Amino acid sequence: LKMSLFWLYLPLHLLTVTCLCHSMKAPTTSSQQSFKTNLFNFYHSLILADGKETTIHLLKDIPKRYYFALEEGRVLAPFSITVTPCDVPIEWSILVYKPPPGKATPGDHDTQEVSKSQKTSSIASIIFNYKGNSVETYMGMSSHSALYLLEFLSTERDTHITVYLTTDTTSGHLYPELPADPRIDVIGIGHSTVTLTWKHSPSVLQHRESIQYCLLVNEKHNYKSLCAAETAIRSSGMKLPPTLALSLSPYLLEPQQVMILSNSELSIINKVSSGEVRQVCMGTKNTYTVPSLSPSTQYYFDVFIVNLLTNASAAYTGTFARTLEEPEPKVTELKDGKVIHVVLDGKKQKIYSLQYQARHKKIHFTFQLCRGQIRVHITRNGKTVVSENLSGLRHFSLKGKLLDTYLVQLRSTEEFNSSVKVQASPHFHKPLFPLLPESLKIKSFSKLRTCRSVTIAWLGTQEESKYCVYRKRIEEDEIWRELQRADRCSGPESRHKSEKVLCKYFYDLNLQRAVTTETIKGLEAGTLYLFDVYLFGPSGIPVRYHSKVVKTRKKC
Repeated sequence: LKMSLFWLYLPLHLLTVTCLCHSMKAPTTSSQQSFKTNLFNFYHSLILADGKETTIHLLKDIPKRYYFALEEGRVLAPFSITVTPCDVPIEWSILVYKPPPGKATPGDHDTQEVSKSQKTSSIASIIFNYKGNSVETYMGMSSHSALYLLEFLSTERDTHITVYLTTDTTSGHLYPELPADPRIDVIGIGHSTVTLTWKHSPSVLQHRESIQYCLLVNEKHNYKSLCAAETAIRSSGMKLPPTLALSLSPYLLEPQQVMILSNSELSIINKVSSGEVRQVCMGTKNTYTVPSLSPSTQYYFDVFIVNLLTNASAAYTGTFARTLEEPEPKVTELKDGKVIHVVLDGKKQKIYSLQYQARHKKIHFTFQLCRGQIRVHITRNGKTVVSENLSGLRHFSLKGKLLDTYLVQLRSTEEFNSSVKVQASPHFHKPLFPLLPESLKIKSFSKLRTCRSVTIAWLGTQEESKYCVYRKRIEEDEIWRELQRADRCSGPESRHKSEKVLCKYFYDLNLQRAVTTETIKGLEAGTLYLFDVYLFGPSGIPVRYHSKVVKTRKKC
């Protein structure tokens, strides 16, 4: 029927559309070429699908045309058209093309030529025109059979849009419905958090299982549609899953993306050149606190209501907020030779600051990591001299001037708490910690294991030192906790007396031979044991080797 309407109206009245495109003037002999061009364009217009969202790609300065026809015989024919620009502003228009009253016959064709120009305004007209990048919907009602022509144009660059046409306005909407007040309210601002709330979409109350809210956080600007946000992120060099609604599968993530799933909320963080872009889908909750933001930074927040079944979305009116400035961190003074034990909060990622004023040109910093891993940043008079991750025991010897000011900043790189002991001293020849071997690993010999004994070995130094060996029976499910969460700064005083195996002194001036072995007897068959070695230096402060787990043989 639509095709028959098209071919019935086109031969007699295409001139009408052509006249409209030339300021409503009938084509003359001098405009025959323009007439042929418009004829070609109309014949090559595409049919716009009814009831389906269509993605249209536009080339710069090249218009693209689609048409659709309303069915004949309907008293009233309602329809709606929604156009979503996915990048730059575009221009789009709707032209309605109706047949003149009465049907022309070949006999009276010549007599109508004179009056054709007077009829053009009633035959074809522009009923809607828009230029911009907002999502726009046109709703119309026609009592006549008509042919509609849609024209789209991008004058800035190549882009794409989505168009949704429907003539069925009674069986629901493709797009989720926005509330009467679609604004996002900021109800709380902190140093690293912003709390948002918004009014519920009516679609949530009707289709709770297939509707969810998704939040987009970025540092650039607000976005008027979900496809506009995705296009902007892709143009920054980031590949994205098709939509937030479908970003629920880990295999869709790119290497530059981080996915966090917590309390039934999915967060996807994209690292792009313009800053961090965060996507969070939180089901049907309409209040959300955005965590882990940077202090004194302006963020833009957009909420989209997404239909998981149709993949269609609607955008709330975006908002923005600036996080509070981080208060100046408390600075603790470091004194010569004094050891400070610092516990670092892994969840809040707070920075702990220590300050030291040099009374000598050469200064030695010592860090003994007790638990977890940390990042250390040392500046001298405001200039960075050390910045790296630490594990185990580390020394830094720095040379400067008298009265130089050193600032040591520490933070945990783990999600749980880390702890470290710090010392600053100008006297490296009298170190607080003992001289260390090349490796703090304990080695076990599988071939020397029996049902009742285990043989272990460890490296020593050129300095005579005391070594104490401890053992502890553990279960399989305790291994990870013992190895990862153990306090490497705690000494034998924290161990039960029954766990002590022996203490011994040894050294060797030849580092190649500075190794010792020990066979621990009296063990149970088929049992897991945790072995620890403590090294004591002149100051008496111990250094704990890396724990070793060994299982005795079950049968011998």
